Amino acid sequence: MFENLQERIERTFKTLRGEGSLNEWHIENALKEIRVALLEADVHFKVVKDFTNRVRERSVGQEVLTSLTPAQQVTRIVRDEIQELLGGAHVGLTLVGEPAVVMMTGLQGSGKTTTAGKLAFHLKNRGRKPLLVPCDVYRPAAIEQLRVVAEQVHVPFFDIGETRDPVSIAGAALKEARTVLYDTVILDTAGRLHVDEELMVELQSMKDEVNPSEILFVADAMTGQDAVKSAHQFDERLGLTGIVLTKMDGDARGGAALSIKSVVNRPIKLVGTGEKFADLELFHPDRMAQRILGLGDVLSLIEKVEAEVDRKEAERLAKRVSKDQFTLEDLRSQLQQVRKMGPLSQIAGMLPTMGMPKVREEDLDDKALVTMQAILDSMTRQEREHPQIINGKRKKRIARGSGTSVQDINRLMKQYLAMKKMMRRFSRGLGPRKFGKMAKGLPPELFG
Repeated sequence: MFENLQERIERTFKTLRGEGSLNEWHIENALKEIRVALLEADVHFKVVKDFTNRVRERSVGQEVLTSLTPAQQVTRIVRDEIQELLGGAHVGLTLVGEPAVVMMTGLQGSGKTTTAGKLAFHLKNRGRKPLLVPCDVYRPAAIEQLRVVAEQVHVPFFDIGETRDPVSIAGAALKEARTVLYDTVILDTAGRLHVDEELMVELQSMKDEVNPSEILFVADAMTGQDAVKSAHQFDERLGLTGIVLTKMDGDARGGAALSIKSVVNRPIKLVGTGEKFADLELFHPDRMAQRILGLGDVLSLIEKVEAEVDRKEAERLAKRVSKDQFTLEDLRSQLQQVRKMGPLSQIAGMLPTMGMPKVREEDLDDKALVTMQAILDSMTRQEREHPQIINGKRKKRIARGSGTSVQDINRLMKQYLAMKKMMRRFSRGLGPRKFGKMAKGLPPELFG
């Protein structure tokens, strides 16, 4: 989402790094570029003005201008101010009460229902017992959509029967949760295309009925400043406790994310980063600021690896590699691990890029992984364990079964042999335990 902004800021800092020392002229020109970059990213103009004023005030001090590494000092200041723009420190969910109640609010089409399912999945994986409650009785198929989502994430769904009063539904769900001992009630409330009085009165009544510990506004990050304006209106009437930004993996310019905290003065608590139910992350302003500046987000990458990668499988692979026993069966297993982590572009976005050549989009083709997986799935287990038996006749059969060509299979075999050779060279002289610590969780693609 922040790709264009990141490129503009990186170019600005590259210019600063070329200077042996800085003066106010350098800083003013850098700020001009950053101001343009932020405005192009659809950041609210008042937020841009306050941001550049704060950076200027901190940057023209003697501590920066007389520093041995002034460009690094300016980079640090900009990083700190972007972090402050995004909220400063991480603010987690406040789940208090027996049960804790979470109201999901927002305009129609912002992704409330899907996000409610993602939140339920997120909480379930952390040991809580959520109940999904359909309070949107107006939108056609909204109730059924939430029922399907609940089935997909394996979370209980509150059956409202013939009731069509959202406030009564919320109250009844709260009573059932206390009876059945669900510790979290997630209310999927109704939305409108625009904020209207009828909706606000209904949500206020629901709030009074269930006393929620969290009132989250779900904002579509693709809508830019419209999302900020709507969040402000909801906050004035309901008193929001936090923001959830959806579609952060999209190609919008990112202005909503950079403006919403300053304008609404409510923390961003969660962000949707993909279409899968697992693609909901806690929001960390410091990590996002580093990603915007091309400094990477290694902590989030480590957390993603730990969450998705099978530790026992990683240790098994490490032992096999150290003994030079890496086969196509191992490659197939590792491909499955890599694909669980999400799109390659999302993973690459967490790696530092400042001062490094930019990874091209064509080099992150997820379709290549799909093709490799199809070829490996079309092989017999014996062929994957003993690739040397794959002759021309077998290649033709594998190509027919995978919808690929013999050339694709030859290319995969060549990549596999190069990978195995690289692993053999890398692991030479290392015991399984030592190599395991270095290689745990890393997919084979990262070695070559």
